[in-house]
Amino acid sequence: MDDDVRYSIGELSRRTGLTVKTIRYYADQGLVPPTDRTAAGYRRFDVHALARLDLVRTLRELGLDLAAVRRVLDRETPLREVAAAHAEALDVQIRTLRLRRAVLRAVAERGSTPEETALMHKLAKLSDAERRRLVNDFVDEAFGGLDANPEFVAMLRSAMPELPDEPTAAQVEAWVELGELVRDRDFRASVRRMAEYQAAERAAGDPGGLHIALTEAVGAEVGAALAAGVAPHSPEASAVVASLARQYAETFGRPDDAEHRRWLLERLETADDPRAERYWQLLSVINGWPVPESTAAVFAWFTTALRAAPAVE
Repeated sequence: MDDDVRYSIGELSRRTGLTVKTIRYYADQGLVPPTDRTAAGYRRFDVHALARLDLVRTLRELGLDLAAVRRVLDRETPLREVAAAHAEALDVQIRTLRLRRAVLRAVAERGSTPEETALMHKLAKLSDAERRRLVNDFVDEAFGGLDANPEFVAMLRSAMPELPDEPTAAQVEAWVELGELVRDRDFRASVRRMAEYQAAERAAGDPGGLHIALTEAVGAEVGAALAAGVAPHSPEASAVVASLARQYAETFGRPDDAEHRRWLLERLETADDPRAERYWQLLSVINGWPVPESTAAVFAWFTTALRAAPAVE
C-alpha cells in the first residue's frame, strides 16, 4: 500500500524538485516531520509527508512566510484567511511596483537630475490620504479664517488628486508638479490674496458663486476677437469690453460706470496668476479628467483691453 511506502530525503528531492538542503531545513523546522527513521538514523517520509511537502512548496512559492505556512499546516488559521491576507499584501506590492515603474519612465522621459528623481519618488509614493492631506493643508492655509467664496472652497476640497493604481508617466509628472506647486510659499501667498479679496467682496454684499456663465461669455467674445486679430488697444476692443462689462454689472447688480470698470479691473488682476489655472490642469491629468483649455490668453486680452478702454462717464 502507498501508506507503507517510505522515501528518503534524496527521493523526496527528486520527486518535488526541492533541494536536499531545503527539505532537511523544513524537516528540522517541524514543517515536514519524518514518518520514522532507519536503523542507521536516516529520516524516512511517507506519502502524507510528501503531500505536506508539496503544500509547503506551493505556499512558499506563493510568497507566504514560514510562520504563515506553519499556521496553515497546523490548522491554526484557515488557508482561505491566509490566502486573502496575502493577496491583499500582494496588491499593495503590485501597486508599489507599478508606481515605481511610472516614476522610472517619467525620469527617463524627462532626463531628471538625481535631486528631481528623489523628489519625484518621495511625492509619488505618498498614499491617497497623504496626498489629500497635502492639498487640504494648502487650502487651509490659503482660505483658513476667511469667509471666502464658499462654492469655490468646496470645489477645491472635493477635487482631490487620485493617482490610479497604474499611473502613466504623465500622471506621475503631473502629481509631482502639483505637489511642488501646493507647497510653494509664493503660490500659497498668491492664493491667499485671492481669498482675502473674495472675503472682502462677500463682506460688501457679493453672495459669491462660480459665475460660470460670465467665464463662458468672456471666452466666447474675447475668443472671437482674438480669432479676428482684434488688438486689445483698438476701438473694436472697446466694444467687446463694453459688452462684457455690462454683463458683469448685471450679474453683480452694479451700474456700469467708472467705479464698476475699476472694480472689474481689480477683480481680473487679483485672479491673474497662471499657476492657478495650471493647478486645475495638473489635477485633471492626475485624475484622468478632460484637461480644461487654457483661458490665460483670453483673460490677459480682456484685462489689457479693459485698461485701455475709454473711461465711462
